[in-house]
Amino acid sequence: MQELQDELRSQVEKIQAVADTLDPAQGSLDDRRRKFEELRQSFSEQQDDSFFQHLTRVMTSFLAGLFLGPAEELPRDNLDLERWFRQPKGHERRIHGRRHAGVRLVHEGPTLACALDAHLHHLGPFNAAELAAYRSAQPPPSQQAARLRHGIMRKARSSKRRAALLAELEQRYLNLC
Repeated sequence: MQELQDELRSQVEKIQAVADTLDPAQGSLDDRRRKFEELRQSFSEQQDDSFFQHLTRVMTSFLAGLFLGPAEELPRDNLDLERWFRQPKGHERRIHGRRHAGVRLVHEGPTLACALDAHLHHLGPFNAAELAAYRSAQPPPSQQAARLRHGIMRKARSSKRRAALLAELEQRYLNLC
């Protein structure tokens, strides 16, 4: 049992060394990238241990996107990602991670996020004068087109509404010609 714990302790130290290369507080981007590559090379040289083989494969698979540039504004881990998603739509995403980031945000677009987190920047209730400026606001054309495509795809997935959709699309095509 002690032997197994010592082995695990050694593996945790190796993983912690890799995690330290990802921490921006541990040095510059170039220094951390160099240290990460040194660790990856040293782990790949230890061919006889399956732990090091696995660690090398994981590090190699993540290498492409790890050191692309400054990541201060990006979430650092899953919990930080959850906090990032929580403000606009906390009811649409749960900590278990199996649900989508939020269908409303994906289909209705990023302009919705500003409305959903307005309470963060405005203390107290809005009055009519503050809301009047947004009375005629429209989402951007790309977002409106995305919503229309979403509606078509929902109809296409429905076996009951698919025939009507095909007839409507055919009629639309014939009207263009």
